[in-house]
Amino acid sequence: MSDPPSAATESIHGVDPRDHVATALRDLVEGETLDLHGQSIIARSDIPKGHKIAQRAAAKGEDVLKYGWPIGRATVDIAVGDHVHVHNVETRLSGVEDFTYAVATPDDHLASPPGSFLGYRRKNGRVGTRNEIWVLCTVGCVANTARRIAEKANDRFAGRVDGVFAFPHPFGCSQLGDDLIHTRKLIAGLAAHPNAGGVLILGLGCENNQLKALLESAPGLDPERLRSFTTQMVDDEQEDGLAAIEALVAIAERDHREPAPLSDLVVGLKCGGSDGFSGVTANPLVGRIADKVSDAGGTPVLTEIPEVFGAEQVLLSRSASQAVFDGAVRVIDDFKRYFIDNHQPIYENPSPGNIAGGITTLEEKSLGAVQKGGRSSLVEVLRYGDQVGPHGLTLLEAPGNDAVSSTALTAAGATVILFTTGRGTPLGFPAPTLKIASNSALAARKPGWIDFDAGVVLAGVTMDAAADSLMDLVVATASGQQTKTELNGEREIAIWKQGVTL
Repeated sequence: MSDPPSAATESIHGVDPRDHVATALRDLVEGETLDLHGQSIIARSDIPKGHKIAQRAAAKGEDVLKYGWPIGRATVDIAVGDHVHVHNVETRLSGVEDFTYAVATPDDHLASPPGSFLGYRRKNGRVGTRNEIWVLCTVGCVANTARRIAEKANDRFAGRVDGVFAFPHPFGCSQLGDDLIHTRKLIAGLAAHPNAGGVLILGLGCENNQLKALLESAPGLDPERLRSFTTQMVDDEQEDGLAAIEALVAIAERDHREPAPLSDLVVGLKCGGSDGFSGVTANPLVGRIADKVSDAGGTPVLTEIPEVFGAEQVLLSRSASQAVFDGAVRVIDDFKRYFIDNHQPIYENPSPGNIAGGITTLEEKSLGAVQKGGRSSLVEVLRYGDQVGPHGLTLLEAPGNDAVSSTALTAAGATVILFTTGRGTPLGFPAPTLKIASNSALAARKPGWIDFDAGVVLAGVTMDAAADSLMDLVVATASGQQTKTELNGEREIAIWKQGVTL
């Protein structure tokens, strides 16, 4: 074993004085002495960066606290200096729980001055951050047709709009019940998105997800900016598609950016590939942005319902009304029953990558994840496929899967997505997606993926200063600056499939 380094205050980071654990900011070596707010802690084993070290002892069966809340219970006696992880802590989650409504008392925070961005105001009053043409399809049978039409249109009409993009998917045929409704609602939500200055929807003709039924279920679509046809009914779907896009481009290219208040901004909040730093840096930093947007009258949207399990009370305690509280409880409980009905434990999370990064239980992951919602009141709850209504913090039903939940955020109306990550991912979605690294090592290793380094808050930059910088980037992105995912051509959608396929 190498000689341990000398004590250093920057080696571990504590969040709440009640916590049993602190987070290692670097790899810790067995026997080295660490200092946490004047407390000397000797590491009792090697502990990887991002993992937890015990700053307080916990007896077997005792709740282990992080962020001031339980992240699980000790399975053995834990001593100060121990590595705290899956070998000595287990989840407390088991099933549906009872929650009681209380009048919300959100934490006080200093509201930022209202700001603005440059966006595209649509006929219905919504404001887009891009002016693109989107090619959608009712069914997977014409997915590649949509892709080919978009590729040719992008070449043919380059420079006249912000781009022509296809969003294919494999569903729409042989679907029944909720699955069919979900597919229809998601495509309709994308067709109504303000980032699309024009939309072409392709059908096949014989699919369950009939084009006519889809259009009738989405009365909010702007007919001037919509073209659609069933490919079985035309002689040359490619030429007809290009002609339709040419007509849409002629309309959309007359649009111009204009100043819009932040109250017109809808920001999706997402985390993926989390690590032990996500709940310490990137997620609370995004929470500051959610508060800034909410304070300005805008709409931050939180999703990933399984990553609320174990942190429900943190979010529910901020419900603006009994109706919002009841709606949130229903969404959370329904999702737990979805796991149970499929004979799966509700705590089958964190993922292997999360565990390698230092996250031990779903409670720990959830307590870090809900911080993306900031401290504002929760004012609305949406079911999967619904679109945003009132301004303010909104909870959207969707699973934790990155592509499915980010597609749901876009279909709900998010015009920018803030995506925090500790492990990194190249994925991109229809709405411009900013990747925010929880640690500086990831940001340095993957500069082609990462837009913002939240790890700076562990290197002396205050959370307030980092939040101001990130807010500037959000405004610049909303005003047209491209994200790394856009520059890399990373754009896709995914639809939540739950039921029977014929």
